[in-house]
Amino acid sequence: FDEPAFRQLVEWQIGNGSSALVPCGTTGEASTLSNAEHHRVIEVCIEQAAGRVPVIAGCGSNDTMNAALHMNFSAKCGAKAALVVAPYYNRPSQAGLLAHFSYLAENCDLPIVVYNVPGRTVTDLKPETVCELARRYPDKIVGIKDASGDLSRVTDHRMGIGKQFCQLSGDDELALPANAAGAVGCISVTANVAPRGMHELCAAAMMGQVAQAVAINNRLLPLHNKLFVEPNPVPVKWAMQQMGLIPDGLRLPLVPLGNAC
Repeated sequence: FDEPAFRQLVEWQIGNGSSALVPCGTTGEASTLSNAEHHRVIEVCIEQAAGRVPVIAGCGSNDTMNAALHMNFSAKCGAKAALVVAPYYNRPSQAGLLAHFSYLAENCDLPIVVYNVPGRTVTDLKPETVCELARRYPDKIVGIKDASGDLSRVTDHRMGIGKQFCQLSGDDELALPANAAGAVGCISVTANVAPRGMHELCAAAMMGQVAQAVAINNRLLPLHNKLFVEPNPVPVKWAMQQMGLIPDGLRLPLVPLGNAC
């Protein structure tokens, strides 16, 4: 963990308009970190942000008890919420997902932004399950990062829960239509290299400035596409290294961007 480079990255993100920070997500290679490293990254992010923007700590795990460990640590450090991905590899049923998030809501202090990304976890957190969780725990299940690719779910969640539920796009290329449908931002891959552009896109969309939002989105779309020529975070870390934001390096099983790209 390159702490000095990470601290500089936090400063760069805040200086370029990012409204919140999400350490230990997919792009942060959370799945390759030891628990000690995972916790240190969250701790440093909160310390460096110093209250200027909220920190939503990546706390997901395929193990419910480990997710609880991450959440309790993050709460003590001052995180404002936890991003909790649906448990991967285990392929729990909807009843299993309900039990997983219910346990976390009942045994941890942090509000939870559930994270649905079936392309990585295989498990799909269905709208009816999300709505039931929000109904049971309105003060704990407060939002969703949705990367299902199904824009109709923005409406499903809004109609099933209400406008107070914070919906965030998990797909950069769908951030514009998601915000138009009622989402309120994006937890973004592209924002790691173009934070100002993503901030302006989401702000324009939420303010109803359609023409401006479309123009920004058109400018960013080629970048969105390039950042997924190989699995995230391989392309984005290459781009960040080229920009001088971070040193070169990935952890196995990730390998450097292929020559064909």
